[in-house]
Amino acid sequence: MAGIMVLVRSRVLRVWPAVEVPRRNEEEAVTTISTSVNIGKKPAPVTLSDAATTKVADLLAQEEGSETLALRVAVKPGGCSGYSYEMFFDSEVMTDDVVREFGTVKVVVDPASADLLTGSTLEYSDGLQGAGFHITNPNATRTCGCGSSFS
Repeated sequence: MAGIMVLVRSRVLRVWPAVEVPRRNEEEAVTTISTSVNIGKKPAPVTLSDAATTKVADLLAQEEGSETLALRVAVKPGGCSGYSYEMFFDSEVMTDDVVREFGTVKVVVDPASADLLTGSTLEYSDGLQGAGFHITNPNATRTCGCGSSFS
């Protein structure tokens, strides 16, 4: 008796034993049930705007060893609203980190932060008022006046 295997990128996900199905008359109804499974990348927890990508790339170019650095975006407990954002250049990438690339910029997010950042956008503005990075997070129900913490 043969088995049915599902292969995804050369990995066996599950092996089912083959089941012999008795032959039916042409008059009998046959019901087919199918299921689809979506196996793909999770969406990026945070997306960089074009302006943010350009500014981060410029800042990375000024750092020594920039080819091994990534922008780490994290959420930590604290701040006046419950959580605060952290951004820094990091040379270590953990196996469970979510890694995405925007142009030449690699962005790294830990799994706990990824849940809180899903759908967020990192933006950069260079104007007379409010120059700097800003995260727009659709998951934030409340933010403080400084704009760097949320709940």
